[in-house]
Amino acid sequence: MMKIVRVLDELGQEQIGSLNPDGTVSGLEGDLFGELLPTGKTLSVSKFLAPLVPNSVMAVGLNYRHHAEESGAKIPEYPILFIKTPNTVQNPGDPIILPTFLASDEVDYECELAVIIGKNCKNVRRENALEYVLGYTCANDVSARDWQIKRGGSQWCRGKCFDTFCPLGPAIVTTDEIPDPNRLAIKTILNGKEVQSWNTNDMIFDVPALIEFLSGSTTLAAGTVILTGTPHGVGMAHKPPTWLKAGDTVSIEIESIGTLTNPVIDEA
Repeated sequence: MMKIVRVLDELGQEQIGSLNPDGTVSGLEGDLFGELLPTGKTLSVSKFLAPLVPNSVMAVGLNYRHHAEESGAKIPEYPILFIKTPNTVQNPGDPIILPTFLASDEVDYECELAVIIGKNCKNVRRENALEYVLGYTCANDVSARDWQIKRGGSQWCRGKCFDTFCPLGPAIVTTDEIPDPNRLAIKTILNGKEVQSWNTNDMIFDVPALIEFLSGSTTLAAGTVILTGTPHGVGMAHKPPTWLKAGDTVSIEIESIGTLTNPVIDEA
């Protein structure tokens, strides 16, 4: 039972620890995907980092029924897969950077439950899919809708892969604390206002189904992050649309996991 964090200590050295209820961090040593043992020391934390450096980020689109409806899309027959590249990962508290060189005026938020694969797996059956999960964290699948929809050549990766477009954190909550990932309240708060608020039980393909599908004829290595889709309430669907702008603060909250908060700035 653990909330695993990755931090910088007072010397600027990267450490792994366990986040305590009082906000302190107890040091851990070992392998995130093997055995982690307590050091007996309390870490002096100068900064929280994304809780892992993923080897890949596999993301699923249109995976909530109400979001598919607000997007005017058909319920998909199979999960819709796209990839987010490693440069997209951002730490809690660090800024989401709005592109100005390859400019976008339509950058959107998406609260998502992130699944962290804990051991290599392939051709997994849904019945034992959760055995391969290390834990869960909060994610924001930031999306430049103009590049995703109008300029992306009918695929989504350009609009999803700008720097900082995948904040993760603050902690990986191990599976013993979340026996059913499809019974969690999930929300986005933009500048103090709740703009998305729903439950992961609205997923079209639940977490075991996603792992079964994504591991089909495909090795999911330990350290793979799966983004499981977003509920309705994205900025694109508002009338008029609500796009992220410099000066905003956006938070993702997921029941039993915590809150991931990032400011928003323009690219220099």
